[in-house]
Amino acid sequence: MADRIETQVLRVRNIYDDMEPLQKAAEILAGGGLVAFPTETVYGLGANALDEKAVAGIFKAKGRPQDNPLIVHVCDLDMIGPLVTEIPEAALRLAGAFWPGPLTMIFPKSGAVPQVTSGGLPTVAIRFPAHMVARELIRRADVPIAAPSANLSGSPSPTTAEHCIHDLMGRVDAIVDSGSCGVGVESTVVSLVGEMPRVLRPGGVTVEQLREVLGEVEVDPAVCAPLAEGKAAASPGMKYKHYAPRAHVVILEGGRQAFAKYVNARAGDGIYAMCFEEDVPGLSVPSVSYGGEGDDASQAVRLFAVLRQMDELGAKTVYAHCPARTGVGLAVYNRLLRAAAFEVVRL
Repeated sequence: MADRIETQVLRVRNIYDDMEPLQKAAEILAGGGLVAFPTETVYGLGANALDEKAVAGIFKAKGRPQDNPLIVHVCDLDMIGPLVTEIPEAALRLAGAFWPGPLTMIFPKSGAVPQVTSGGLPTVAIRFPAHMVARELIRRADVPIAAPSANLSGSPSPTTAEHCIHDLMGRVDAIVDSGSCGVGVESTVVSLVGEMPRVLRPGGVTVEQLREVLGEVEVDPAVCAPLAEGKAAASPGMKYKHYAPRAHVVILEGGRQAFAKYVNARAGDGIYAMCFEEDVPGLSVPSVSYGGEGDDASQAVRLFAVLRQMDELGAKTVYAHCPARTGVGLAVYNRLLRAAAFEVVRL
């Protein structure tokens, strides 16, 4: 980027003890600036969702395609009314069960939401985060905050301030350092526009949990396959290759012995395994575990950090052991699929 910005790193561990840096970050947002901040899912790159110029800055800083919609973050339910034309009954039920938390809902948008924020769509994606720093930042800025993940477009999402500093130093006005994110993958996105609720992106709130509240819930085919040619992306994370390190990622689907046999046969310079803890003893190539085989929560927390670590290690090809497609594992699988550009070998 031609014009570098002097980026402030503001440490906020506690909203009561670190009021000065938190207030500074809020003032930057209210004034039309860009601030990377923590949520319980991943770090987001925020701007005033109602300020077209500020939101355009997000796309410039990230190198993000303009037709990729953003999620608008709020700190209480009263902020939603001016942003939408309708709040379906299903939304109230989901809000009661999962907000604040890692769930994004898509509504018909009002004229108050700029087209640049919605990616040119007639809908708006809204989330009420659980992270106390995020909520207090929005409250102090007193505006809804549009925020995709705080990384360069296409690279693994950031789960620490250090990841944001690596990607965005000199591109944004401030980075709020508040430690590691607890969930590790972006929020579940469910569309409430249409006859039936539809999951567009899996996340920390599982499909199974949504069905417990709403009954029947569809899963969009693009969750586990490329978006159909010519179809608009109704949610972040649907259309483009995402979450990818520089290394070539290949997903291997099969049992522990088959995984080890396949990877070990390809040992060589720059070959790495991204595997479960249980896989490590059987591998003769360098390996990094991204969690236990049956522990989808640990996989989600470690996923993006391990993808970034692969570049730090100089990996050229990464063979990733495929997670289960249930619970939060579906979200992990969805992210790995896009990191691998949908290259899956079934053993």
